[in-house]
Amino acid sequence: LAEGAIFIDIGAYSSKPNAEYVSEEVELQRLIPIVELLVNEFPEIIISIDTFRSQVAQKAIEAGAAIINDISAGNLDEGMMETVAKLQVPYIMMHMKGTPNTMQNLTHYDDIMKEMMLYFAQKISLARSLGINDLIVDPGYGFAKTTEQNFEVLQKSDLFQQLNLPILAGLSRKSMIYKTLETTAKNALNGTTVLNTLALTKGANILRVHDVKEAMEALNLFEVFQKTT
Repeated sequence: LAEGAIFIDIGAYSSKPNAEYVSEEVELQRLIPIVELLVNEFPEIIISIDTFRSQVAQKAIEAGAAIINDISAGNLDEGMMETVAKLQVPYIMMHMKGTPNTMQNLTHYDDIMKEMMLYFAQKISLARSLGINDLIVDPGYGFAKTTEQNFEVLQKSDLFQQLNLPILAGLSRKSMIYKTLETTAKNALNGTTVLNTLALTKGANILRVHDVKEAMEALNLFEVFQKTT
């Protein structure tokens, strides 16, 4: 927050490939005390909750969170969208096939951009029909996509502007960067900055990052560049 973050995204169930299973009870035990602590310490904070479970979303909003970030766009809990509609909070819908444990085996697409656009069109239509007013789209870099597919999606990501919704890009320190550069996630900040900047040129509105200070510096320079062209 001190470095300029607009909102803080918190999750208690890793969505990394082959991450260990976490029960709903454990997810809540991990998550809710942190939400309550942050709301108490920083009353103006805006908290996004990274969960695909509707009951976790419900309890987190009741504890003071403000946004739901669902990697499955409702596919892993059929009650999620109805819950978000009832809560009337912003909803981030990500593209993914399968689950974090199966997604690495679900990377076949005949036309990845066409399939993603159809996916989001259907999800947006369902969300609107339920009464969700504030929607954000996340292409889901690294989720059910190979490194080559990730770069194709990024290169063509200006197409998502046709959805007329804010676009969130979560590229920070992902394997598409450090595997391409033959380095590690720890050493992927420079690559992250480059891809974040490219995402902005393609119409991304929100960057989900680990390194807030560096991202804000890049964003400030990008805004100056935009104003002078």
